[in-house]
Parts: sequence; C-alpha cells; structure tokens
Amino acid sequence: MAGLESYERVYRGKPPSSWRNEPNYPYTYRGQEVIRPLDVTVMHPLAEDSPPSEKDLTVKKYVVAGCGLATLITGTLLVHPLIVLRRQCQVNPGLKKYHLIPMTLVPVVARLHQTQGINTLWKGIGSVLLVKGMLLAIEDFISKMTPWPKEITCNSSLKQFGQHILLKCVSIGLITPFYSASLVETVQSEITSESPGIFVFFRDGAIRLVEVSNKGRLIPIYSLVVPTVVYEVSKYLFTLAVQGIASRIMHIRQKHSQELRGAYSRDLLSETVIQDIELQSTLISTFMAEALFYPWETVIHRLHLQGTRTIIDNLDTGRSVTPLLTGYSGARDCYSTIIATEGPLGLYKGFGALLLEFTVNVITVRFIKWILTELRTILRPKPKLERERPPWYNDM
Repeated sequence: MAGLESYERVYRGKPPSSWRNEPNYPYTYRGQEVIRPLDVTVMHPLAEDSPPSEKDLTVKKYVVAGCGLATLITGTLLVHPLIVLRRQCQVNPGLKKYHLIPMTLVPVVARLHQTQGINTLWKGIGSVLLVKGMLLAIEDFISKMTPWPKEITCNSSLKQFGQHILLKCVSIGLITPFYSASLVETVQSEITSESPGIFVFFRDGAIRLVEVSNKGRLIPIYSLVVPTVVYEVSKYLFTLAVQGIASRIMHIRQKHSQELRGAYSRDLLSETVIQDIELQSTLISTFMAEALFYPWETVIHRLHLQGTRTIIDNLDTGRSVTPLLTGYSGARDCYSTIIATEGPLGLYKGFGALLLEFTVNVITVRFIKWILTELRTILRPKPKLERERPPWYNDM
C-alpha cells in the first residue's frame, strides 16, 4: 500500500530498528507483497517527569515571599491590641482581676471602646514597628562590619554560634532605651495624654539613653540593660531549641506515616511539606517561649516603667485610669514583692490576652496560607496535554 513503506516497528520503547535490515524478513509471499508493520518512534519515555517551568518557579517564589510579608504585617496589626491589654495588666500592681482567661477581657474591651473609641488599643503600634525595624537594622549593620553571623544553622560551628549570640546581646542592648520608650506609649492612657508622634519616641529614647543618674524612682537604663538582654537572649535560645525539636518530631512523624502506607511519597520532603512543618514549629516554639518567660517579662516591664509617671487604663472596670506607683530596687526585689503582695498568679496577669494572641496568630497564618495557595494554583501555568504529532501523521 502506498505511503506505508517507511513505517517501522516499536518494541517496548527500544530504539527503532528497521524491518528492512533483517535478512530473513520476507518481502513477498505467494506472489503478493508483504506489508511491513508500522514503525512509530517513541515520543516521550513513560517514566520521565516533566521538570517545573521557570514561570512556575517564579510564581512559587513570589507566593512564599508574599506569605511571609502578609503574615508579618497582618499578624502585627491584629495582635497589637492584645499586646496592649497584656502589658497594661502586667504593669498594674493594683489590678484586682488578673484576666488569666480570655473571657474576662471581653467586657473590659467593650467599655474601653465606649469611653475612648475604637483606636484606643492600637496606641503605640508605630513605636513597636520602629523598635523591630531598628533591631533588624542594627543586626544587619553589625554583621556587615564584623564577622559575627546574623543567622546560624545546625551546621554552624561553636565559634559562629557564640558570635551570633554576642551579636544579639549588643543589638538588644543598643535598642533597650527605645524599647522602654515604646513600652510607655503602648500602656499610656489616651485620656490623660495626646497621641505621641515619631519624634517624641526618639526623643524619649535618647533621654533614657543619656540619663545615668537616679531621678526619683526612675531606674537608670544601664541598670535595665543586663536583665533585658538576658531575658531576650534566653527566650530566643529557648525558641530555637523548641523549634528544632518540634521540627524534628514532625519530620519523623511524616516519614513514619509514609512508611505505614508502604512507600515513600514524593511529597515527603517537598517544599510545601517543609514550609508547613516550619510554620507549625515556629508557632509552637513562640507560644511556649512566651508562656514560660511570661513572669520574667512582667518583672522587666515593671522595672522599665517605674518612675516614668505613666497613667494607664484601669482594666478592672475599663472606665477609669490609674497611675503607676512602684518602688522596686531591682529585678529580685520586684519578683519577691509581686509574690508577697499579689501572689504567684500576679506574675501571670493578662495571660488571657496571650492565649488570644496565639489563637489570632494561628487563624491568621492559616487563612493567609490558604489564600496564597489558591492564588498559586490559579497563577500556575497549565501543562500542555497535547502531544506533538509524528511527522508521518500529516503524510497520510
């Protein structure tokens, strides 16, 4: 038949071999021409996976970066009112309601909105963001001027680990005066003072930095640097340890679940699974660190605000204000005084706000992750389903 002379055979994906080259192949049978089998070239190996396209990798990169940025911004904005409530409870030695559970804060927040407006719990958010930005900027500057690494991994040497901790200590010590000024802005009642501007924040931080003598009951900043640095670095190290342990446990559980199915899946170490494990381990380690170091944070905040003449909202009623009048001589005296006058639970005042903060963080992260995952699915380029036709197809 015309047009079929060039057809050759295919056998299990092997390189095609022409039937013409076989010496024993008959060309005629009883006077009739024998039609040779079709020779179809192998287009794609059956076991070959198509690699991801450059566009798909670009979309994935932007989605991951967007998830981190959106989580940081949204989480900070939504959680800040709970940080304000928590700090106001911590620094008030005369607070009758300790607000250890979230439900007791609901009527107080409603009264605060009635008396001071809906913006009352977002006070000091600008200074909080500035302190975080200054800390990152100082760490980056010092790491570029010195051999101290800004980040460490499990493969880092003991020397690099020590230099990294030294970098954290120096950076936290330099921003301690501005952290103190930011703390005042977040707990100061808006009824008794106007909303401070950005220049007021830098001015108050500079004043705390140059003030080296006892002025009334105000504790000099050099006396607060050591306990503040020890508190922040200890919480940071604990967070790293818990995050590493939690991440390791989740990896083992993921591997074990794959073993129970009888085979390993390609998703065992995929980027999506790793990101989800890191996200969960970060949330767990952060909450555990905040809960464990909560009493220490209470002591640090009271020492920073002592002698600043700060007037805060009374969270027993939500309708009045109260001045901060304390006379602690140091961290040890503050701790023992709280235990003696307010009881052990006095160190956990406002713990209900921390529980709400963790809940909001989990919901926010899950929601943003879901949105960006759907967005990634929409933007992902569609694979080509049609195969290219062989050259002999158009000759028929």
